[in-house]
This record gives sequence, structure tokens and C-alpha cells, in this order.
Amino acid sequence: MSTVVETRYASSPEAVKKYDTTELRNEFLISNLMQKGKVNLTYSHYDRYIAGSAVPEEPLKLETIDPLKAEYFLERRELGIINVGAQGSVEVDGTIYVLQHKDALYIGKGTKEVIFKSDEAKKPAQYYLNSAPAHTHYPTKKVSLAEANKLELGSLETANHRTVNQMIIGGVVTTCQLQMGMTELKTGSVWNTMPAHVHDRRMEVYFYLDIPEGQSVCHFMGQPQETRHIWMQNHEAVISPPWSIHCGSGTSNYTFIWGMAGENLDYGDMDVAKITDLK
Repeated sequence: MSTVVETRYASSPEAVKKYDTTELRNEFLISNLMQKGKVNLTYSHYDRYIAGSAVPEEPLKLETIDPLKAEYFLERRELGIINVGAQGSVEVDGTIYVLQHKDALYIGKGTKEVIFKSDEAKKPAQYYLNSAPAHTHYPTKKVSLAEANKLELGSLETANHRTVNQMIIGGVVTTCQLQMGMTELKTGSVWNTMPAHVHDRRMEVYFYLDIPEGQSVCHFMGQPQETRHIWMQNHEAVISPPWSIHCGSGTSNYTFIWGMAGENLDYGDMDVAKITDLK
């Protein structure tokens, strides 16, 4: 089988308070991504969000999976893709979109066939995938990293100078509820998403990349007064429930892709937790 699927159920904040390290990682960490020749998908019961990857040595087709009970994968869904590997292409109902390193592609509801390809099998594309339920069709659109809406945030003095690349988001791409982008930390900065926040009307998934060999990122989650941490390696993702903060600090600078879905498309819809109030 070229497609591997795992289901994660929702956990309440009261339950998570009692989790040990293994339970916390089993519930929220996605560590099976970027395996050559496979499509790996994790189906979360938080907003029915799917996070996964496709690494084609030979062309890989996006097949429907049992939890969807659908004739084809995007029958009732939309899909966001960001290529974090070498150049490749994605064939969408016969139309080919070339994706270079860190280019994004949005594919709308009702698309019947999606095929992932690499230009070179020995240097494959590495497609990071996010998908959410969709109520209507919006056109497929490619967004290069250069075309992203860029926000410069933080400062070197507070170790969080970063560029937020808004890629699949209102004003750049029209979607039903899916939003994706990529945040790149500057050399010397290690903190992301600080001050931390929650947004009760949508969930989020973080995918960490560009972590140098031998380095790690410590991802913080949980309620602001009851935080937990998960140590993460390159090309791992973490599910962030609506009630949880999501921020991290690395032993080096790095990049992460954020994806989210839920009730609201307002990027600024968040409840900020004061740094001095975190516990």
C-alpha cells in the first residue's frame, strides 16, 4: 500500500493534564511524514483536519481513505500543498502545476484526481499536505514563496525575529476554511509565535522543517496556565487543539508551516496569553 492512514481522536484539556510524555506524543505528535514512495495521512477529529505527506519516487495518486466515506478524496474537501523538497509537479484533473522548493498549491473541492510527481526520483519532491472539509468549490491556485503576503514580526533582541509568509489565506487565495503559511526564523532567533495565544474557533497543525542535524525544537502546548512540551525533530508535525497555545523554541533557527481550519477565516482571531502569565 502506498497510502498509510492514522486516526486521532479529540482530547479534552482536563484529560491532557494527566498525560505523561508518551501519551502526549501519541495523541499530538505526527512523526511518520516524508517517507519515500508513500502518502502518509493523519485524520484528526479536531475540525476533521488531515495533515500528511507525499514523497513520490514514481507518481503517487491521492486516493480516498475510509474515514471520508467518499468516492474520491476531494469530493467534500479542499487541499493545501507546500513542497519542502526538490522540484516536482502536481497533476490536478489533467492540469500540471510545477512546484519548486517552498511553493504552495491550493486545490478546491470536487477535484477528482491529484497525482504527485518528482522531477528526479533520487531527489524527490516532498509534499506537505493539509486538508479540511469544504462546502463549495474554489479554483486551484499556485502560490510561490515570492508571491506570499509577508509579515515581519518580532526582533533579534527577543530572539523571535521572523518572516510570516501567508500563502493559502484570504487576499492571496480564496478558500472555504483552510489556511496555510510558512514562518521562517532569522539567524539568532529561536522563538516562534510569541506571545503565545489560543483561538477557540479553529484548530491548527505545525510542521517543523529546516532544523539542522543534531538540533531540535521544543513545542509548547496546553492551556496557558497548564502548559506541556513536546520535543520535535525535522519534518515532524504536531496537532494543536483550539484550547491550546502553540509556540516553540529551537536550539537553532528553523522554519515551520502552519495550517488551520475551523469556524473563522480571520487570521487575527486569537486570545493572546501574556508571557508572564504562562505556567
